[in-house]
Amino acid sequence: MLHKKISLRGTDSNTVPYITTYILDSILDSQKKRPLVIVFPGGGYEYCSSREGEPIACEFNSAGYNAVVVEYTTNAPYPQALKDASDAIVYVREHAEEWNTDPDKIYVCGFSAGAHLAASIGIMCGKEEAIKREDKLNRPNGMILCYPVISSGEFAHRGSFDSLGAVTPELLEKTSLELQVDKNTPPAFIWHTFTDTCVPVENSMLLASSLRKNDVPFELHIYPDGRHGLSLAKDFTSNEPVDIVPHAQGWMPLAKEWIEQL
Repeated sequence: MLHKKISLRGTDSNTVPYITTYILDSILDSQKKRPLVIVFPGGGYEYCSSREGEPIACEFNSAGYNAVVVEYTTNAPYPQALKDASDAIVYVREHAEEWNTDPDKIYVCGFSAGAHLAASIGIMCGKEEAIKREDKLNRPNGMILCYPVISSGEFAHRGSFDSLGAVTPELLEKTSLELQVDKNTPPAFIWHTFTDTCVPVENSMLLASSLRKNDVPFELHIYPDGRHGLSLAKDFTSNEPVDIVPHAQGWMPLAKEWIEQL
């Protein structure tokens, strides 16, 4: 496995933004190009949660996918984190041949605010001048969004938008992603829990409704129980026993199936 930290700015590998690679050995399967999942941990745009980084990459590795975890810039005004996300996708595509990766099967997977970032790069890559590219190398082929922050309106996780510096009406509208979806938005796999009191489930429902209106394919799962930040909902990603939710553990196998059918 190629497992290393790589700076996205050509500086020290521990300097944010950087990626950590989980690229599978291809000796036994050299003819098959693998999908790759780029993981954006959550943390309210204040930090990047370790529970939503390496454990997620390893789960995708177990399905035969390559993975990359992005340590993006936090506590910085919009669109800095979005630039980091764009750079990460471009870097992956530029190294697709070297990493035995299919450049047409590059997916983003984000959690909470990290899901806002993953959805932002999918939705805004052709609109936001700071990251717009003619070659479209920064457009993901699909988005896996886990209890995502989406809306800056009634159901907002206000802390995430504060950390983005979204204080003007114009920027609040731009970062309220249900308002930005169009027909060019990539397909989405979305899951949430009904009892999430931190980022209300309405965030996922608003996004799903907007995707439907724009005829963008999506898969939506709403689990009846579980608080915010479940990650894999298993023991080794849980801070407390309450975060072990067997039913919600089903999201990862479903996400892998979703990738296979795209």
